[in-house]
Amino acid sequence: MLECDIAAELLTDLTVQKKAEAVIEDLKRHSKTLVLAESCTAGLVSGVLANIRGASAYLWGSYVCYTQEAKVLMLGLDNNELTEHGLVCKETACKMAAGALQNSGANLAAAVTGLAGPDGDGRVPVGTIWIATALKGGTIEADVYNFSGSRNEVRLRAVIAVLESIQKRLT
Repeated sequence: MLECDIAAELLTDLTVQKKAEAVIEDLKRHSKTLVLAESCTAGLVSGVLANIRGASAYLWGSYVCYTQEAKVLMLGLDNNELTEHGLVCKETACKMAAGALQNSGANLAAAVTGLAGPDGDGRVPVGTIWIATALKGGTIEADVYNFSGSRNEVRLRAVIAVLESIQKRLT
């Protein structure tokens, strides 16, 4: 499945669309603006949210930081810490969320980093996804997920998990 096929599937999946609509409604109800820092999902979460009418009032933007260099340059992460801890871990997800929040005008951040496969990196198993959320002036929370399936199935599940994490943080 090509990248455009994944995006098309997400945009036509009623469950995903209902979750995205609920996220926008929750952001509106709580007067929050959202910034995303996406690695393994490569902008899919922001694409799903941007498909919702009125999203522009609540979606500040998105950093697509697929590589280690991008995480350093766009989010201000420390290259040595990334090398030490790895790209797929709680520390990296939390720092991505904090960096996105610091570099934006948003008051809520969600970050996702993971290993969708098909090959592993020797540090973490394929299907490992870390999602962190951060509130301006508040705490950072992170959860790990272990998804199975093809590379694109893992990425699709990660998108849904990010939407659910945002909702959980707003409740």
